[in-house]
Amino acid sequence: MPIQPAQDAASMPLGEHLRELRNRLLKAVGAILLITVVAALFYKQLIGFLIDPLPGCAPGQPDGADDAGRCGVISLNGLLSPVTLALKVSITAGVVAASPLWLYQLWAFVAPGLHRNEKKYTLIFLGAGIPLFLTGAAVAYWTLPTTARVLISFTPDNATNLLPVDDFLDLATRMVLVFGLSFELPVLLVLLNLGGVISARRMADWWRGMFITIAAFAALATPSTDPLSMLLLATPISLLYLAACAIAWYNDRRRQRTATTRGGSLDTEASSIDLTRVPLDAPDDISVSR
Repeated sequence: MPIQPAQDAASMPLGEHLRELRNRLLKAVGAILLITVVAALFYKQLIGFLIDPLPGCAPGQPDGADDAGRCGVISLNGLLSPVTLALKVSITAGVVAASPLWLYQLWAFVAPGLHRNEKKYTLIFLGAGIPLFLTGAAVAYWTLPTTARVLISFTPDNATNLLPVDDFLDLATRMVLVFGLSFELPVLLVLLNLGGVISARRMADWWRGMFITIAAFAALATPSTDPLSMLLLATPISLLYLAACAIAWYNDRRRQRTATTRGGSLDTEASSIDLTRVPLDAPDDISVSR
């Protein structure tokens, strides 16, 4: 049986789009399930890796206490908690590790309906967004020990702090998502510049407000009160913002050179609106004949 040529995305009926979406979803879910099963075989190592930043007093961690002797007892509540924890850790590892695969399936579903430039922009987003997100996740994991020690330091001297692993994993997941998504700021700015929405000059004019916003966001995003965690988040985001400004400046210069070579000019800023008041002429008399 001869192979039928693929239909153009614009001429595909709704049923074909739904079947294409179903196939892409099945491939993405299959990749996540496969990696989840593999991660379930090493769930103890994964849990140990995740709770390692905790200053715990559990056996095997005699040096977990801080200088004041404060630490927390790492605990699991209930008979089903270990099973639930293993499932949660395995599924999380499957979603994170399979992110390049399901992101590609998402791009492959959307790509046929995009123009050539839009395809290029989405490839740039995937190529730069994934490493930046993973870098933000690594920075979050690196700051977890400092965050945990600062929070435990508020424990009274005559009290013992119980540290449920589920609660800590929820906190770690929120930090990983916040740090990872915040590292996507330069990718968003560069994409807006490539799309002609904002210029490098406009981005440079925002530097004061951006630095203040980044500092305030870092202070709210980090659960600890120490300035070190805030600086560990605010400093790389500020540097990435400056890098995005540099890339946008280079792209605007390239556009200007291209426009000059072709004999035209490129205006990267929106034209100003003249709001000067101009007096109107007196209205003419209109005679009505009866």
